[in-house]
Amino acid sequence: MARNVGPQCRLCRREGIKLFLKGVRCDTAKCPIERQGHNNPPGMHGWRRSRGTSYGIRLREKQKVKRYYGVLEKQFRIYFARASKQKQNTGAALLSFLERRLDNAVFRSGFTVSRRASRQLVNHGHIYVNDHKVDVASYLVKPGDFITVKDSEKSLKQVREQVDANKGRQLPGWLSLDEKTPKVTILAMPTRDDVQIPVEEHLIVELCSM
Repeated sequence: MARNVGPQCRLCRREGIKLFLKGVRCDTAKCPIERQGHNNPPGMHGWRRSRGTSYGIRLREKQKVKRYYGVLEKQFRIYFARASKQKQNTGAALLSFLERRLDNAVFRSGFTVSRRASRQLVNHGHIYVNDHKVDVASYLVKPGDFITVKDSEKSLKQVREQVDANKGRQLPGWLSLDEKTPKVTILAMPTRDDVQIPVEEHLIVELCSM
């Protein structure tokens, strides 16, 4: 399976915002975005900021969303093709598909510290959907589904520790968490308002429609 194994902080620096790719580290003083002199784009010419071309601005929006959700170009194109066939706004439909990814739902539920950790948890067979093991991170959840953890001491301990650490954190409205089990129920389809990073999705639609 193809994946990005390079330095994660470089991706945040390139986009100029926190993408929260390294979990709790992103909320500490070690985050390059917070450190003076380290929040420029990577590379020897990173300090040269320009207004950017029309194409470049649209490309940066697409790259930001891809990196935030941890998807590659081919996967992203598939999501866009599906979103363009929906009756609703294409940009909103695209973001909804990305939010519905199983690895994202696991992360937003507070089971892990990052989407990357959620992807690993899913791929290693620790996550069940509707009592069936699902080891595909791109699986799309839907209203009525429920997510549980493999009934093993190792799996449950790992998730419960993180759920306890995340107590008090507000969940998105489309998810409901039972901390005792732990179990997550999908209440509704995620909407545009559930996306946590600032993104101008219409620019992505314009770019992918060229």
